[in-house]
Amino acid sequence: MTRRSKQPAKGKSEAGKKAPDPAFRPFGALKAMRDELQAEEGREAAKPGRAARPARAATPAAAPSTEDEALTLYRMMSGVTPLGGKSATRLPRSQVPVTASNLDARRAEAEAPLRAEEEAVRAHLRALVEGGSFEVQDDGRRVEGHRHGVAPDTVRKLRRGNLPIDARLDLHGETAVTAPKVLEQFLRAQRTRGERCVLVVHGKGERSPGQVGILRGEMAAWLSQGQASAHVAAFATAVPDDGGEGAVYVLLER
Repeated sequence: MTRRSKQPAKGKSEAGKKAPDPAFRPFGALKAMRDELQAEEGREAAKPGRAARPARAATPAAAPSTEDEALTLYRMMSGVTPLGGKSATRLPRSQVPVTASNLDARRAEAEAPLRAEEEAVRAHLRALVEGGSFEVQDDGRRVEGHRHGVAPDTVRKLRRGNLPIDARLDLHGETAVTAPKVLEQFLRAQRTRGERCVLVVHGKGERSPGQVGILRGEMAAWLSQGQASAHVAAFATAVPDDGGEGAVYVLLER
């Protein structure tokens, strides 16, 4: 009896595997939809009077908010101690950095003495130009001075106390540093008001060391050469009733 060998079933090359369906096209519908949309847009653009769709403007980047700026500033300044604070360590003047804010202040401070000296020189020159130089007499007890051109009769009346006193200035308590400025301000104010004769009390120096009046010794120089001299026409030690050797009459310039 002849045995027949078994042959595998036709059409089944691999167990459990199916052949692909040629009608299955998963992206075909999407491609068709894309082509249809492009065609539709082309037809809309071809219609007369149809405005082209404007291009979409780029959205600007959002500006940083105030809170963001404050946070950034806080992070930058954290740990910084103000120079003017109570807990600040003050640097020596030579080590303080020069900045635009304090440069002008330093320059003004350095130029202040020069300006004061320049003003004093100008006042002295102005006094010389306006009324000429002074002729001064000082015997250690009494002082007297007048500009060239002041009438002798006027000087004589001033010396004798015959001119009415319009204002008085008491320099007690002032020093040789502060008195010249106070004197100049007083004489300038009285001259501006139109006053003619004033009395300046400088003291006799009885309480000063050696009983030497410091202000009295400088009075003739201040009235004839200092800034106050610009307002002075003549001066003379007062009579006893008005203070004697502790005061001086001052005739103001017109």
